[in-house]
Amino acid sequence: MRNWRQQRGQQGEQLAMQFLQRQGYRIAQQNYRCRSGEIDIIAWDGTTLVFVEVKMKGQTAFGMPQAMVHTSKQQKIVQVAMAYVQQYRLQDVSLRFDVIAILSLPGAPPEVTHVRDAFTPSAHFLY
Repeated sequence: MRNWRQQRGQQGEQLAMQFLQRQGYRIAQQNYRCRSGEIDIIAWDGTTLVFVEVKMKGQTAFGMPQAMVHTSKQQKIVQVAMAYVQQYRLQDVSLRFDVIAILSLPGAPPEVTHVRDAFTPSAHFLY
């Protein structure tokens, strides 16, 4: 049985995928995993490959959902992205790192915020 965090996370990812598809993105993969970690959604925005981290929260007492993608999380996402690029031999493709933040307050419809180019990898991004 899934715990409530897993269910909420899966719900957030489904909302994010629907949002991206309405914006014309083509979903390449969901929940890509490798030894370094996981990326929630990998999608194509035209010819740009986009690695998307999804964060969903039910309250704002400790900040907005997008603030949860801190530096160490960004570094982990970049490591996983490098593995994906190498695995699928996508070295000549433009890459971007986005965050989809979903605020789901009680009694209100979920509010989706898409942060394009939420962060850029350091100069050590080698692929």
